[in-house]
Parts: sequence; structure tokens; C-alpha cells
Amino acid sequence: MYGKGGVLIVAVLQIVSHFEGASSCLPYIPREAWDAKPPKSVEKFAGPIPYVIIHHSYQPGACLTGSECCEAMLSMQKFHQQDRGWNDIGYSFAVGGDGRVYEGRGFNVVGAHAPRYNDKSVGICMIGDWTVDLPPENMIAAAQSLIEYGVRNNIIASNYTLIGHRQVRPTECPGERLFKEIQTWPHYSSMLDVVDPNSIRT
Repeated sequence: MYGKGGVLIVAVLQIVSHFEGASSCLPYIPREAWDAKPPKSVEKFAGPIPYVIIHHSYQPGACLTGSECCEAMLSMQKFHQQDRGWNDIGYSFAVGGDGRVYEGRGFNVVGAHAPRYNDKSVGICMIGDWTVDLPPENMIAAAQSLIEYGVRNNIIASNYTLIGHRQVRPTECPGERLFKEIQTWPHYSSMLDVVDPNSIRT
């Protein structure tokens, strides 16, 4: 049975891999499970990755089920590829309200989420608008487990710097409430490196 947008709903539940050694065996949804379109091109960079940048999607809003989160991923990819003209969905990963990590571009692939940091960061999008509300605990735990997995496997640098999107470009992202939350996470830095994004390639 197919859901809206051609998403194979059964795949959400059946094609779920797990990061080995991740806390609580973190559920991970690969691109094929959310029916991702092929990237226009893929550009990689060497790790370990020094920055982790947290985002929120704002729109689409929060998703609570696998099928809703797959639709959110497709919506973001379509917007980024067709409207923005980017190679792929901009983020490295996204976290849904179902507590699962959804593969975007993946680790060590140049993203389109943070000007001047796309080739040295992991961009993690918390699906939803987190301006007023805090993401539920399962989303926060999934994002933190993803980071821990990256560090444990030497994909993310052990001395990585954690920041919010607003710290590198003029934006409200990742939402005021989520931004306050990540300030309590390990490796958070109050660094500011904001420039006019229109003056540089994103």
C-alpha cells in the first residue's frame, strides 16, 4: 500500500536499520525508506567533522508517525531541489516526532544548510516549529544519540562544536525554545559567525 506522494508506508516500519552501538539502538530510516529522489550531485569532505549545527524545519510542521515524517522529508527535498535549486535536501539528517533519525545527505557530504559551514558540519534538522514548544524527549534523545554515534565512530570530532543555525546566518532557526535547549547540550558554544548569506554561496 502506498501513501501520499508514493511513499511505501510499510517501508517505514520494515526498512529500518540501526546504528551499531548507538544508545538504545537508535532507529534509522535510510533514504530508500522515505522514497528520496536521487541527488543531482554528491560532493564529499573528509572527517572527523568539527561542527554540529541544529535546525528546525519550521515548515513542514511536526510529524508524529512514520508516514507523516516520510511526507515531511519528501516535502523538504522537493522544496530544496526544485524551488531552491540545490542538489538534494539541505540537511545531513532530520529527526521526526516518531523518534527516528531520517537520512538526508548523510555524514561527510557537503550540505546546503549553513553558509560557509556546509563542508565542515553535520546539519541536524528537528522536524517542526520549535519557536514556542520544546521537541518531545524522543526527538531530543534521537538527535543526541546520533551525535554520540558520530563521535564514537570517529565521524564527528571528539572536540566538536555544537551551535544553532542562527549563529552562522541571520535567521530565527532553530526556534527560540529549541535554541535555549541546545545551550544545555554537551559541546555547545556561544560563538557567533553571522554574515549576509546573500553574499556567499550557500
